[in-house]
Amino acid sequence: MTAQIGQPAPLLSVSDWVQGGPVNFDQLTGRVVLVEVFQVNCPGCFLYALPQAIYLHERYADQGLSVLGVATAFEDFDTNNLNNLVRLAEKGQVAGETLLALSQRGDLIDGRLPYRIPFPLAMDRLNKREGDITDDDILSFIRARTPDFDLQPEAHQQQIEKQVKRYFQSLIYRAETFERFDLKGTPSHILVDKHGVLRDCSFGAYPELEARVQGLLLE
Repeated sequence: MTAQIGQPAPLLSVSDWVQGGPVNFDQLTGRVVLVEVFQVNCPGCFLYALPQAIYLHERYADQGLSVLGVATAFEDFDTNNLNNLVRLAEKGQVAGETLLALSQRGDLIDGRLPYRIPFPLAMDRLNKREGDITDDDILSFIRARTPDFDLQPEAHQQQIEKQVKRYFQSLIYRAETFERFDLKGTPSHILVDKHGVLRDCSFGAYPELEARVQGLLLE
């Protein structure tokens, strides 16, 4: 089941809860739910998305907001893994490009985050890919992200298809929650209303997120 805005949200599929939980949408009826989907090896997730989620948790938890963090992996599987998520939850340790970026900015204390993540954290369920990637898989992936693909010159279409095929071939695992919500990357933000209906699914910076949360809390 692929998530659709305005329809009941499919349940999160996670392999491990490393902090808090286990909890899912069907247990949070009556509350607005924000799921912050990130990768351990994603500097932007730690520079703005997770701090934003922490702020929203601290400000609105008593008003009916539940924030959940799901670490996923669609690349860099040697860094985006359960062991590094456990280190993050237990010790505030970061890794990979995140460690490099935050160190350069002077945002770490003794190599660790100066704050703790206060809400439940889980690892997306990863499954090893089996079978070959078909042409239909490639075209579906492209058209979902490039609406005018079929209007492009044939040579340009072929170039995009080759790039996407190489991308798929580089993937070892499929992340269930990431694919279930058809996410485009990290950070991504999943918003579910008090009735369990998916109301938003956004990728990247989201300055309007607090306003959206406020609106859902008032419904």
